[in-house]
Amino acid sequence: MVGTASGVYHPRNPTDSPLWNLLNNHYDDFEKHYGEKYEKKYGYFRSVISEVVTDYLKCGDLKEGFARVRCQNCGHSYLLAFSCKGRWFCPSCHAKKVIQFAENIKDNMLYPVPHRQYVFSIPIILRVYFKHDRKMLTNLCHCAYESLLEFLRTTIGLSDGVPGVVMTIHTFGNYMEKFHPHLHALVSDGLFRKSGVFYVMPKVSLEPLEEIFRAKVLKMLKAENKIGDGLINNLMSWKHTGFSVHNGVRIAKDDEQGKENVAQYIIRNTFSLKKLNYIEETGMVIYQSKMTCGQNKKNFVVYQAKDFIAAICQHIPEKSFQMVRYFGWYSNKSRGMRRKEGILRPGDEPFPEVPPDVDIIDVSEYNPPHVPSKTWRECIKKIWEVDPLLCPRCNGPMKIISFITEFEIIKQILKHLSLWQQKPSRSPPTPPKTGELLYVPCYDDWPIYEEQYITVN
Repeated sequence: MVGTASGVYHPRNPTDSPLWNLLNNHYDDFEKHYGEKYEKKYGYFRSVISEVVTDYLKCGDLKEGFARVRCQNCGHSYLLAFSCKGRWFCPSCHAKKVIQFAENIKDNMLYPVPHRQYVFSIPIILRVYFKHDRKMLTNLCHCAYESLLEFLRTTIGLSDGVPGVVMTIHTFGNYMEKFHPHLHALVSDGLFRKSGVFYVMPKVSLEPLEEIFRAKVLKMLKAENKIGDGLINNLMSWKHTGFSVHNGVRIAKDDEQGKENVAQYIIRNTFSLKKLNYIEETGMVIYQSKMTCGQNKKNFVVYQAKDFIAAICQHIPEKSFQMVRYFGWYSNKSRGMRRKEGILRPGDEPFPEVPPDVDIIDVSEYNPPHVPSKTWRECIKKIWEVDPLLCPRCNGPMKIISFITEFEIIKQILKHLSLWQQKPSRSPPTPPKTGELLYVPCYDDWPIYEEQYITVN
């Protein structure tokens, strides 16, 4: 439940953000020098990077269009700029998606059974195959789910049970500088049968699950011709192969806040503005975290501005790529079939023999509600505890009465309100010298033989 919002809502000024100023000042130079400085480390320049950053720099800018919000009692009004609706990059827009996602998972999907958060990691030596072929991340998700399914079925002794899994792909670590593909999953702590009877997982060692996951990932990479037997044998000979599975966070069946917290955590943004300190005078970025890193156990990393942009941009997903996956009892197919056909009655299934320490929960009568996603207003109230549609003058209700999208009308209105100000100009990139090789970004839809460098005359 969202508490009563208090205070006065003030639309954000995007140019106050250190991230906005960082990108405004240095992005063009970063893109110009990408080929010579960053392509070897981060791979070819992806067109989605330019699109996402350009949209972010327009997010919240009144010149890009706005809605007019007006009080129905006293006539007080303000202009609300459009957002870029960017995911996994724009801190403001992604924060709203986090709220909506967590509320939807908690209210409409999860059953009243215990859950656990699982984290699946792979060794550093294998990460490069997912970095340069990101479709492989889909295969990694299937390896993790199939490993969970086999492990849970074997432990509980249910050959037809399925878990409910909500899985998210993360490619970032605590400081974002390295490509670190791993999976976070919110998993029912046990198995569902078709009748809706749930068998709770007993407390057991995760070592077998880790071994199953390792075998499936190596088999998948070999089938995709990414690795050979030599590398597999080397990995298997190591004392610590780098594969790991953790599930230390357990959520009780009636812990609604715990479910929401974990759902928000597993879909969190790549970086946090709270950790970002951009020093404009020197063009340096200090990114601080609670976690330590390196031999000196520092809790911060210092970047040059363009290096920081490169670090965060490598984690931008392709527009059509799904970063969240649903499996088993929580898959879209399974949920649709239950809505259409219902579920079996508990007495219609044979009663299997399971270990005596396995608890059983009957959730056959549970029918997940269909709560609509939170609106923009409700997200703002939950994040900032301020109601954007409550008049600050008379506390009356406010309403969006129009959307302004035509440039000439936008310009006239903003000039009339003395809000037409030139946006701080983006710093021009360093001019190339005569004879210098100038990099031209190679976008996804260009021929592979397109030249990437031209000589400046």
